[in-house]
Amino acid sequence: MLALFLRGSLTILLIYPWSKDARRMALKQRWSADILQILNIRLETDLVALPPASLVVANHISWLDIFVINAAFPAAFVAKAEVRRWPLIGWFAAVNDTVFLRRGSRGHARLIHGEIAEKLAAGKEVVIFPEGTTSDGTRVLHFHSALLQPALEAGRPVAPLAIAYYTPDGARSLAPRYDGDISIGSSLKSILACRQLVARLEACPPLAPEPAQRKALAQAARAAIVARLGLSGENLSPA
Repeated sequence: MLALFLRGSLTILLIYPWSKDARRMALKQRWSADILQILNIRLETDLVALPPASLVVANHISWLDIFVINAAFPAAFVAKAEVRRWPLIGWFAAVNDTVFLRRGSRGHARLIHGEIAEKLAAGKEVVIFPEGTTSDGTRVLHFHSALLQPALEAGRPVAPLAIAYYTPDGARSLAPRYDGDISIGSSLKSILACRQLVARLEACPPLAPEPAQRKALAQAARAAIVARLGLSGENLSPA
């Protein structure tokens, strides 16, 4: 892992500045796939329903989710502003199309919406985690509908994406969880203790953006993910 992060740092410093966007996206995808290989995680995807240049709305379980998604399709992400200050990870995120959201500031939120809309207009997938935090994977928390506004403004589809982790025999695994007081180190230790894990991404049918229907759109996206994961459907109203 240390060697891989060193390689990634050198790639960003020496190759990124002279690479076109498509090349940088390909490097990010390969690097993410290498992380999964080192951690002995097999990636399974069903992305037929995922339209290009969509706002991807996903449930959130682990720090690993970002690498799983990037290994399947390189994308831009929206993250809380605090991530930018994390050692190394914040720098990696900043140079890899991450949009940092400062919570509680309406003015900043409007700027962020414009930045996301620009990326969608440029043909990129933008991934958001509208729960605003992580869960253990056995439930999907309330969705914050404000994060869906850029899709409405850009007229781009909203694509629900279900993320889950399993053992090789098909049982749901809690090893990658990064919720509550669990640290990245503890989460990584749990992952490494597994013989193998399966990360599964399943795209649900896209939802058409409808003006003034933001909360209904968030509710529909969450319900689609809950159904695809086979979880309980109670408390489906978005926050």
